[in-house]
Amino acid sequence: MRTILFVCTGNTCRSPMAEAIARSMVEQGRLEGIGAEDVAFFSAGLSAFEGAPPSSEVVDTLTKRGIQVNSQSIRLTPEMARKADLILGMTRSHVEGIKYLLGSDEEAIARVHLVDPQGDVADPIGQGLAVYEAVANRFEEVLPERLQELFV
Repeated sequence: MRTILFVCTGNTCRSPMAEAIARSMVEQGRLEGIGAEDVAFFSAGLSAFEGAPPSSEVVDTLTKRGIQVNSQSIRLTPEMARKADLILGMTRSHVEGIKYLLGSDEEAIARVHLVDPQGDVADPIGQGLAVYEAVANRFEEVLPERLQELFV
């Protein structure tokens, strides 16, 4: 089984949302060439406090889509990053932070990419439910093609 790891700052908003949406897409058979038995999804934060639940806005946004999220925040470690087959950062800064953690491991660094090829996915924290909805909509737009491009 191969692994996809989503990374943001605190692992309570963007990365658990992306993880849950991607998992749901696979479970629903919406990603050609990627079956639930083929992939495991995870998320972590570069500056996460261990054990925090997803924000209530993430839970609300995903619940409206019929998606369950049952994660707790975890801090990204070099070992986690090295084990992942694909790592998707939410911003250019996250991508650089992940690469820094990986040091000179060029093979692992080559598996680190920006989740949205058009640019950063801004942090919605504290900006209200409409902003979380916009972030979820963006993930729903970019994840199918991005996962096909980088993972299949």
